[in-house]
Amino acid sequence: VFGNNVRNILSAVESGNVDAGVVYITDAKLSNRVKRVATASTTLHSPIVYPIAVLKGRKNAALAKAYVQFLASDTAKTVFRTYGFGTP
Repeated sequence: VFGNNVRNILSAVESGNVDAGVVYITDAKLSNRVKRVATASTTLHSPIVYPIAVLKGRKNAALAKAYVQFLASDTAKTVFRTYGFGTP
């Protein structure tokens, strides 16, 4: 069974409509109704990257820049790791 997105797959596993699904670990960690039984080796796929940028000439560019800087902080990295994200 194929889903439209990872949340559809996770929901199908949670509801028992399917026996198993393949989702990102970050999504699996959000659910206490699924059991992780395997993790794909990072050598089997390209790095998963979530880019972020501040657009030039925007009204709240300074605030956006501060937010990006926060996301690169040790505090934010700790939160990311808690939810299964790797950090550079």
